[in-house]
Amino acid sequence: MKITIAAAGRFRGGPEKELYQKYIERLPWPISLSEVDERHIKDKRKQRQQEARKLEKAVPKASTIVALDEIGTGLSSDGLAKKIGGWQDQGVRDLTFLIGGADGLSPELLKCADLVLSLGAMTWPHMMVRVMLAEQLYRASTLISGHPYHRG
Repeated sequence: MKITIAAAGRFRGGPEKELYQKYIERLPWPISLSEVDERHIKDKRKQRQQEARKLEKAVPKASTIVALDEIGTGLSSDGLAKKIGGWQDQGVRDLTFLIGGADGLSPELLKCADLVLSLGAMTWPHMMVRVMLAEQLYRASTLISGHPYHRG
């Protein structure tokens, strides 16, 4: 299974990028980060539509899509691991995680998702969401393989 993270905005150097890399390098799956430029438009709806068009281009054909959004389903780490493991067992070849910009993902992208996932009710900077997702992907891989990293 290949994983794509399609995200609005671009990493710059710093601790967030370093921590993201730390977890990504540990993953057993090939992973790519596709970053799309954010153009700040005053109309939030137009902003999300513009980001949506760019993010859609980063999604491989026939990919299973997980959209990260505060209104999504909250899963435990074990629940996410079971979901990913299930997709893996079903032969899913491409799994894409979508991370929107400051105003979130467009409603159209949310409708296209196979799963809308929430990392909690709090609002997180989208660069931190990448780090949190990377850690949870690593944690899921250790749960799937029976590694003792996850002890919760």
